[in-house]
Amino acid sequence: MSFQVQTRTALVTGANRGIGAEIVSSLVTHGARKVYAGVRSAEKAKALVERFGDVIVPIEIDYEKPATIEAAAKAASDVELVVSNAGVLRTADPFADDALKNLQYELDINVFGLLRMARAFAPVLKKNGGGAFVQLNSVASLRSFPPFATYCASKAASYSLTQALRDTLREQGTAVLSVHPGPIDTDMGDHAGFDDSDPPLVVAEGIVAALAAGDFHLFPDKMAKQFGEAYAGFAAGVIDADPAE
Repeated sequence: MSFQVQTRTALVTGANRGIGAEIVSSLVTHGARKVYAGVRSAEKAKALVERFGDVIVPIEIDYEKPATIEAAAKAASDVELVVSNAGVLRTADPFADDALKNLQYELDINVFGLLRMARAFAPVLKKNGGGAFVQLNSVASLRSFPPFATYCASKAASYSLTQALRDTLREQGTAVLSVHPGPIDTDMGDHAGFDDSDPPLVVAEGIVAALAAGDFHLFPDKMAKQFGEAYAGFAAGVIDADPAE
């Protein structure tokens, strides 16, 4: 299903920096009528409001506080596009002392956070004509990297849920997009020690284009495109195939 962002009302979580802030910028540039900037506290959206004015509406969304998600779904009742961008990364291999603790935290934010967002906003999108739901996954959802094993596990789970959302929300006319970036030049990327990363703009502009094209997968940057090319056959034959056939 194709979805055009022009004149639409959108919501982006983790909107105050990195990929989230760039997504907000691209949505405004491409003509979004209103963008709810999902942040943990309103002051974190100050720079976006100063830059774009009244088109930005700060709204509290903290994946660690499910009540904020439910409240946001009631407050942002005109939303037609939801971008679930917020996420966390902890560096832990399977035998690290803090591996279990880190995995639990990453699952709570990266997986349960996604599920809470989808359950809260799916009825809103349905009421507003279907719209679109975008989930920021990762190339790490397809291949595990030992130094980030717990993060990779959480993203594999979120990708699995995204597939289920695509198939389920199709019935109400909601397009779903699964975004799989590689290393991106953000604070998270710096924390992970990545060099030669692509800018967040490639992700943001890729989302706008992929929504318009009606795609399910987006592999936006240099590394991600390599993953996407290698994965294409499996995706076409298994992920995108009709299980009833």
